[in-house]
Amino acid sequence: MALPKAKEDALVARLAALPALAGKGWLASARADALARLTAMGLPGRRDEYWRYTDPASLNAPEAPVAHRFDAGDETVPFEGMDRLKIVFTDGVFDPAASDDLALSGVTIERLAEAGGKDIHWAQGLYGVLEARGQNPVARPFAALNSAHATDGVLIHVTGKAAKPVSLIYAHDSDSSDAILHHCVKLEPGAQLTLLENGPAAARLSKVLEVDIADGAQFHHIRIQGRDHERRAVTHIFARLGTRSEMRSFTLTANGRLTRNEAVVELTGDEGRAHVAGAAVGDGEFHHDDTVFVTHAAEACESRQVFKKVLMNGATGVFQGKILVKPGAQKTDGYQISQSLLLDEDSQFLAKPELEIYADDVKCSHGSTSGAIDETALFYLQSRGVPRRTAQALLVLAFLAEAIQEIADEDIAEDIRARLERWLARHGTKG
Repeated sequence: MALPKAKEDALVARLAALPALAGKGWLASARADALARLTAMGLPGRRDEYWRYTDPASLNAPEAPVAHRFDAGDETVPFEGMDRLKIVFTDGVFDPAASDDLALSGVTIERLAEAGGKDIHWAQGLYGVLEARGQNPVARPFAALNSAHATDGVLIHVTGKAAKPVSLIYAHDSDSSDAILHHCVKLEPGAQLTLLENGPAAARLSKVLEVDIADGAQFHHIRIQGRDHERRAVTHIFARLGTRSEMRSFTLTANGRLTRNEAVVELTGDEGRAHVAGAAVGDGEFHHDDTVFVTHAAEACESRQVFKKVLMNGATGVFQGKILVKPGAQKTDGYQISQSLLLDEDSQFLAKPELEIYADDVKCSHGSTSGAIDETALFYLQSRGVPRRTAQALLVLAFLAEAIQEIADEDIAEDIRARLERWLARHGTKG
């Protein structure tokens, strides 16, 4: 079936603006497969079911919209002071001078740009594979575009317990940079890894993270997005979990003109656990979209989706979350909650929670709420001498607490709470 002309024209223009890539090695074949998928589906438009609430025009545009760099002043750098292996990308380009040596006990790390030219590599069984699986039943064109045209990224093979976290740092230097990064992480049975990500990355960023978590392995992921006011980003996490494996992913977002974070998680082994959470604080021309699809395809698995958004001065938040329980996935425990705190009448929260269940012995729930700050609680704090702005910040932090609690490392969780507290104190809230 032919693509609608608008989709075809948008795709042709987008592809024409991208640089030609080297055609050799296993990566060339994976890119060709991804391009075929993309060509069949085209780029998304507002009429597409999963893009009704978010306008993809600036992501479809051939050139990245200008995004001026953000001066964070004396704001502390995320994860500073932690013992971690740092890998730095500036506007999507690997920066060896700012990065650590890639050697790490229990882990092998390679750059996609270097490993992709080989004839055989372990990543050829993962790169684009989970992305392709995630295209059904919902098309994800920007993920296919990423697999077809990613210029760099890291390939992380975890064979034991990583000696320390791997930290991916994304620096933004050019006002018109358009970065496409693709990372693959493969955890062997019983392996453990914590992956940290932070930084604005580029004026426009496309990033895909594919994670294969074998039996008994543990993958912890903490990401801080921002803080550039004008940046645009579309990110995807594709994860596959084996028997008794665990995944925990948390994202904190502040600032940004447009952010679309998609997570596609598949529980394929019994007794797996997948927790995906996010906290967002948005002001003014801020549009933040979390789109999550969790599939239970095995018995006695647990999933959690916990998303909280604080919106002010006309900001917009979106949540689209689904739990799919396949036949035979008995004793599933699936929980989904999406909530927004609107600090004025100009902001809005759009939610589409879904459950689709084909097993009869399950415990699944979803809920979505949107409301203003609790005036009774605010009055209580003020009556005890707490200034209104401080009282509002305390209530905002209390509202976000359930999402932050999904972080397994309490030191990181406490750092994020402190960071949010400083942001709120500096930025202020309405009222």
